[in-house]
Amino acid sequence: MGFVTPQGMTKADLVELIYERVGYSRKEACEVVEAVFAIIRDSLRHGQKVKISGFGTFLVNQKHARRGRNPQTGEPITIDSRRVLSFKPSQVLKERVNDGSKPAV
Repeated sequence: MGFVTPQGMTKADLVELIYERVGYSRKEACEVVEAVFAIIRDSLRHGQKVKISGFGTFLVNQKHARRGRNPQTGEPITIDSRRVLSFKPSQVLKERVNDGSKPAV
């Protein structure tokens, strides 16, 4: 694998890997990465599930408003409803991350 920054893989690292492995120019590789992210982002923004076979599923869940407490004062507050992004890895990805061994339960 190519160079990966200390904080993990970045978008620039993805572009570099596509450049090395596929043979696109760096500009073309950057456009591909940006286009893929834009498609995923727009689909999620419209509430659609994004399922990538062998990788996993991105989905947006609606969290309802609920009561909570301010941790500093203990005062009751209402936590607004919101949409949260979730990712569920596929079984194939789980197995590959764990080198083919079964994940610990």
